[in-house]
Amino acid sequence: MGRLLRGLTQADAGLAALALALMAVIPLVEILSRPLMGKGIDNAPVVVQHLGLIMAMSGAIAAERFGHLTSLGVMVPRLYALGQFGAAVVCGVLAWASGALVFSEMSAEQMLAYGMPVWWFQATMPVGFALLGLKLGARCSQQVGAQFLFALCAPALGVVLAYSLDGEALPLWPWVIGLVLMLSFGAPIFAVLGGLALALFWQDGLPLASIALSHYQITVNPSLPALPLFTLAGLIFAGTGAAQRLGAVFVALFGGGKTGTVIAATVLCSCFTAFTGGSGVTILALGGLLLPLLQGVGYPERKGISLVTSASALGVLLAPSVPLIMYAIIARVPINTMFLAGIVPAVVMVVCLLIFGGYLRRDVIRPRSTDGPAFSMATLRHAAWVAKWELLAPVVAIGSLGTGFATPTESAALTAMYAVLTQAWAHRELDAQKLGACLSQCTQIIGGVMLILGMALGLTNYLVDAGIPDLATEWVQSVTQNKWVFLLALNVFLFAAGALMEIYAAIVVLVPLLLPLAISYGIDPVHFGIIFLANMEMGFLCPPAGMNIYFASAVFKQPIRTVAASVAPALVAIFVGTLLISWLPLLATGLPSLMATFMR
Repeated sequence: MGRLLRGLTQADAGLAALALALMAVIPLVEILSRPLMGKGIDNAPVVVQHLGLIMAMSGAIAAERFGHLTSLGVMVPRLYALGQFGAAVVCGVLAWASGALVFSEMSAEQMLAYGMPVWWFQATMPVGFALLGLKLGARCSQQVGAQFLFALCAPALGVVLAYSLDGEALPLWPWVIGLVLMLSFGAPIFAVLGGLALALFWQDGLPLASIALSHYQITVNPSLPALPLFTLAGLIFAGTGAAQRLGAVFVALFGGGKTGTVIAATVLCSCFTAFTGGSGVTILALGGLLLPLLQGVGYPERKGISLVTSASALGVLLAPSVPLIMYAIIARVPINTMFLAGIVPAVVMVVCLLIFGGYLRRDVIRPRSTDGPAFSMATLRHAAWVAKWELLAPVVAIGSLGTGFATPTESAALTAMYAVLTQAWAHRELDAQKLGACLSQCTQIIGGVMLILGMALGLTNYLVDAGIPDLATEWVQSVTQNKWVFLLALNVFLFAAGALMEIYAAIVVLVPLLLPLAISYGIDPVHFGIIFLANMEMGFLCPPAGMNIYFASAVFKQPIRTVAASVAPALVAIFVGTLLISWLPLLATGLPSLMATFMR
């Protein structure tokens, strides 16, 4: 009986992993079946998108079970239970709103494929939010009896509120005060964003099912399955010896001396983050490898921690970065164009970090009796041959998409399968247990992110319908007509936003609001996207939302305050790079324009 109960409590991770695996396999079957059989799986892209909904909801439940739902920390530890109770109530409201959406879709009788109605997949939303409410409610106490009571009462209270007050016009300020308190008590970010969206809809007497519809729309977006699949590929590379092999290539490329090792570490972290998405996984995968390497050439420990932490924030501008894809989806810009636009700015950011961050100063590197080996072509050839499968991964990811051979989802599925095959068969470092762990970790990361995205989109839809972007454009243009002053103010604002908001929530909430404003100043949407993401890179290094600080503190066993202070010069350097990218649009738009001209 105990084993059965444990199996039921862990079913969320298994279901999420199965859905993710099918999301990888179905696009590959499509690629093969189109030329061989003339057709593939019926409505395959939409099936994959709805599998993403199952993966996201079950992954979010697993993330809650392992304590991985993103929050800004507990500022008032004594009231932690109150924050979780409030989040559970919000989940109850969301469960009722999702149920209302499902009931409306049941009457439409829309079919997905092979006789499966769409509402079967949509039903995971009310079930998922209800389970999240139960689990968050149970966190309100350590005693079993009280856990059971809170688990039932908190989401039930949310359902009663939604049922009795849906369509009623309620004052906004009590909800805002309550949500701010919830955030300070450690409530998950998705619950606070969702609560704010619900409060705004309640204020105008609008149907709450609109929030559930926003969550559904973003989760089944046609390009969104690429996010978990690219993330899975990055986690597989991070969980095997790929990092060590790539590290050897970069050290051999730049030479094993002091300066070469510093440059190699910076470039390696940036490239690795392009696959891991800047979630802190880069620090987990490379921190234990690079810090001893840097110390071995005379680099002080604190400066080495600073370099690895800050360099791991870069790479968001490099393909196939998940935030880069996310911006392209929200701004409706071609993903291929964003991939090209990020290359030169990413190089600029790395150069600025090394120079203006002071990481190449001679007085920083303590002299040692022996230095590393100089550049050797033979060493580079050997290291490149050993890491040939890892070096080909970007070619698979970007080449399949750029050539038109595959859609974004199919390209991501190819990359994920390539990672599995090369690490399992070529290197024999990936077994079933490790693959299962990677699948589970990926679904938890993406599940937590998708909760934030869905709630953020509901908030954004309200703000757009209320005309906030137009009001903001009119107000800013009344303050200044100067494009360069606007760019400076934009960078300062985005820097602050990056420190306070999780990157995916910032993309979904701020891009629809700020992009029309940027366009009114003649800023290209592609250029604006690069500026936006460059500022978000700084956000990785700033508390309270700077996750790299917390990961580095855990990996290097240093106080958060020490790590935060060590990356201060890097923040200045990255801000300088962001200003250069802002004031020199050609850095972002030049390569896409050149490629477009060449393709003609």
